[in-house]
Amino acid sequence: MSKIRKILKMYSQQRPLMTIAAQADASRNTVKKYVATLKASGLIFDEVNALNDKELEDLFGKSKEHPPNARMQSMLRCFPHVDKELKKTGRNRQILWEAYYKEFPDGYQYSQFCFYYNQWKARVNPTMHMDHKAGDKLYVDFAGEKLSYTDKDTGEVIAVEVFVAILGASQLTYVEAVMSQQKEDFIAACENTLHFIGGVPAAIVPDNLKAAVTKSSRYEPTLNETFEDFADHYGTTILPARAYRPRDKALVEGAVKIIYTKIYAPINRVTYHSLKELNKGIWEALETHNSQLLKGRNYSRRLQFEEIERHTLMPLPVLPYQFKKHFYAKVIKNGHVNLGPDKHYYSVPYRFIGKRVKLLYSSTIVEIYSNYERIALHKRAKNPYGYKTDKDHMATTHRFVTDWTPDKFLEWAASIHEDVRLYTLKILDRKQHPEQAYKSCLGYLALRRKQVTSG
Repeated sequence: MSKIRKILKMYSQQRPLMTIAAQADASRNTVKKYVATLKASGLIFDEVNALNDKELEDLFGKSKEHPPNARMQSMLRCFPHVDKELKKTGRNRQILWEAYYKEFPDGYQYSQFCFYYNQWKARVNPTMHMDHKAGDKLYVDFAGEKLSYTDKDTGEVIAVEVFVAILGASQLTYVEAVMSQQKEDFIAACENTLHFIGGVPAAIVPDNLKAAVTKSSRYEPTLNETFEDFADHYGTTILPARAYRPRDKALVEGAVKIIYTKIYAPINRVTYHSLKELNKGIWEALETHNSQLLKGRNYSRRLQFEEIERHTLMPLPVLPYQFKKHFYAKVIKNGHVNLGPDKHYYSVPYRFIGKRVKLLYSSTIVEIYSNYERIALHKRAKNPYGYKTDKDHMATTHRFVTDWTPDKFLEWAASIHEDVRLYTLKILDRKQHPEQAYKSCLGYLALRRKQVTSG
């Protein structure tokens, strides 16, 4: 703007145009353009000089925008397809420009093609700052605002958390209401997401919430052990977003803002009476959102997912993930370890007596580990103070004693003498320990043999 003022001032002093151009370091045509604009405005220099920079720019700086010609329009129509193709493995701008130039021989050269593509991309999606490869990442997070449902019996309004997941390449979105942000609900929502998209991405990118990350770090965060086990089961990896780096998860942050309008708005107009009903309403609104055409493009998130991303996902495992909790305990002298929540005892190999072990348990099984080695596997039983014993875990002497059942005692006694059998029945009625009963019977048998021998 200072250069324009300088040019107009020298013109008002009636200096030649060539002299003005030389002193202002501008071309003669530029000087002529500004002078012509001044004449057309009907203003004198003092009136123009009184304008501020914004007003001066409006008067001299802006050129009239012309509508794009047919050549430009044909290229702009190709950009949505180019944007979608670039997400595929092996595709690049050079290949796509060659295809464009083959169809439009009078089209733009490669450098102009890239220039106008960057302008178009910034205009239709100004928040996009990184390219996502198909099947690469799934971004997950919880929305800041909660939803709620009303208990039909008590009338209590129950607030629930809202889980959001979005695929990087196709932007296919999944939303689910859960009772909390605890790892049970978080992992269940992640699993439902994988079944919703019908496959497994190469990586899951969570925020630094406790259900996913035990200890956040800029370089090497400590993952929640259960969430890591979930990732191993599905054959994927966890890449936590860096702490205080919102751009690492900008895609899901943007998705959360969108669902406030697309899903929260219709959901809040209806009263739901259970979490199941609420999720049904969410998924109906979600399907509409995923099927809606993206801004400036002729395809939706769902269409883009089906075309470029579904086939790049890894297949789901045959068996669903079983959520496991862990518990630490010490092996007691009888070779069993107590699972505290159930107060039930499970056997381990006798050489681990006195050692501290780790129990991983699901709804059906209990696994026992020592130094990362699984030493025992049992079906879970929830009866308090009961025992689950594997005979292979016992010492040979203890295993011998456990083989003496009441039937074996009776069979052995019958082969010796009737009075020994009766004595054995008497011993069994006392409900003694098998080893003590066995010793009592041996003692009585020795006594009877002595009596028979002596008399």
